[in-house]
Amino acid sequence: MGLLDIKNLCVSLDGKKLLTDINMSVERGARHLLAGHNGSGKSTLVGAITGNPAYTIDSGEIIFDEKNITNENATTRSLMGIFVGAQNVPEIPGLTVLSFLKHSMAAHTHFRTHQDLPMGQFLQDLESAREHLNIPRDWLNRSVNVGFSGGERKRLMLLQLVMTKPTLAILDEPDSGADADVQKQIATTIRAMTDTTFIFISHQPNFTDTISPTSITTLSGGKIMLQ
Repeated sequence: MGLLDIKNLCVSLDGKKLLTDINMSVERGARHLLAGHNGSGKSTLVGAITGNPAYTIDSGEIIFDEKNITNENATTRSLMGIFVGAQNVPEIPGLTVLSFLKHSMAAHTHFRTHQDLPMGQFLQDLESAREHLNIPRDWLNRSVNVGFSGGERKRLMLLQLVMTKPTLAILDEPDSGADADVQKQIATTIRAMTDTTFIFISHQPNFTDTISPTSITTLSGGKIMLQ
């Protein structure tokens, strides 16, 4: 059994079937590429795995870390260790990056340990991650994603990823809107986080080659193509 096992999954949106009989297994420690042309069902599959309520699971199962999460909501899946880096992230005026990270880490810590977040350790870990990713300190006091460029938003996503240390990270086109330097930083971070399993979508061969995927699933027309 893999870290993530998808069994006979069928998914629809507003009554329209988008995915049919999806069977996929992702091993622990994998860097798993979801490939396929636009409209093939990749983002829909990501939404189904992460619990996006817009999608309806008509049949099948999603097993994560040996637990059936088919009917769990997105918040519970996140707390269980599933991180999603979406293509289009919302702006949250009035909520600083620091507050966002603090509340996020507090929720994860309480879910995992039933204890409060050790604030001193959190600030130490945040400073270490910020310096490692070369993120300016003043970004922490700005509203989440407000006034940030596409590449800067990707770097904030990396900061959250490094702080959270998820069991499974699903990145939907993390290279989109990022220049060559940021793409290199994303790829380097993915390869360095060996305790995290990755599923990622990319249409850029150069970026994909830098990550060196360990396995590939190709979708077409809402179905998996046989390799």
